[in-house]
Amino acid sequence: MNPTSPKVLHRATGDAMKNKKVLIIDDQKDFGFLMEAFFSKKGSKVFVAYTISEGLQVLHEQAPDFTFLDNNMPDGFGWSKTDFILANYPETKLILISAMDVPKIASTSYRILHKSYLKDELNKMFP
Repeated sequence: MNPTSPKVLHRATGDAMKNKKVLIIDDQKDFGFLMEAFFSKKGSKVFVAYTISEGLQVLHEQAPDFTFLDNNMPDGFGWSKTDFILANYPETKLILISAMDVPKIASTSYRILHKSYLKDELNKMFP
């Protein structure tokens, strides 16, 4: 398999997240692996895309329940696609992620998480 192509990763057992589809759009392969491990343990079907364009393709094809979108990507700024995703894929819950400074914005449409604190936040959001 091409290392830059989106891939479906294995399923595991879980409760609230069982059979949920989770899309990770992030160019950091290690981060994608860690997110896959977290959600697979909860029984989710996980897709990882390493570019914005691949992520939007998977989003269209798979209609995930949750989409994690990094900002600084090889093909642009992921967060610039926020309005497009919210307008065209209202069924996905959008979570914006970044290792850079995260703006303090209140929104009911999406959530912004700093990667440094992601584990604690994920455990709160997805017990």
